[in-house]
Amino acid sequence: MSSAFFARKRDELVPAPHAHGPWSPDMLHGRLLGGLAARAIEERYAEPGLHFARLTVDLFRNSPMMPVTVETALVRDGRRIRVADATITTEQGVIGRAAAVLLRQGEQPGGTRSVVTPAWDAAPPSGPPERGRYWTPPFDLWRLAGWERPGPGRAWLRETYPLVEDEPITPFVRAALAADFASPLSNAGPEGLRFINADYTLTMGRVPEGELIGVEATGHLSAAGVATGQITLHDTTGPFGFCVVTAVANPAPTG
Repeated sequence: MSSAFFARKRDELVPAPHAHGPWSPDMLHGRLLGGLAARAIEERYAEPGLHFARLTVDLFRNSPMMPVTVETALVRDGRRIRVADATITTEQGVIGRAAAVLLRQGEQPGGTRSVVTPAWDAAPPSGPPERGRYWTPPFDLWRLAGWERPGPGRAWLRETYPLVEDEPITPFVRAALAADFASPLSNAGPEGLRFINADYTLTMGRVPEGELIGVEATGHLSAAGVATGQITLHDTTGPFGFCVVTAVANPAPTG
């Protein structure tokens, strides 16, 4: 791993040039804001025996490539549940927020479940990652089916840069970064990506193992320029979570 997406400068996090997203070279990538929120909440409120079960990230304002700050607040701290918020700000104001739910781990109930998410049959990637037509992602991406092909979209993802300088990426932050891919995977079609997501909600039964995260689109609905999509997230040992996004129609990125 080489240059991080963000460098620390006093209380701010300064983005590197490759922190932009596919919609514009002058716009911070939303996945990184979700990652920063997850990082801040985990740094402040993680505790042995508490599991990050949900992270909801609201991306309600596009931000140019400028320094950001992340502030956290404890909402609830009970015996079995902890809820914390994060607010992401630039000099232009608040650009996003996040809410995390941590649940107390305990004994797993016995018996069988009526519905069980199956493991997918996608082998870990063996070849080089692909490059984009208009934008090469600053992470490794292996698509297992093209956008134009029918059936569920599938891909393997692997981070290639630290989120913040001199910090390893934790499993929770890794999942938060990958979860944003729910929008392009579930909302893209043969003509490209015509929806930009306004939020995403990641839920996890466990944290991922290893560096590879597999994502599989399992649903899309849209009408009148508003969409919702969902994916299942996997690692090399099996499924570990889900992500749901909402999105609004947006002109396709052109470079």
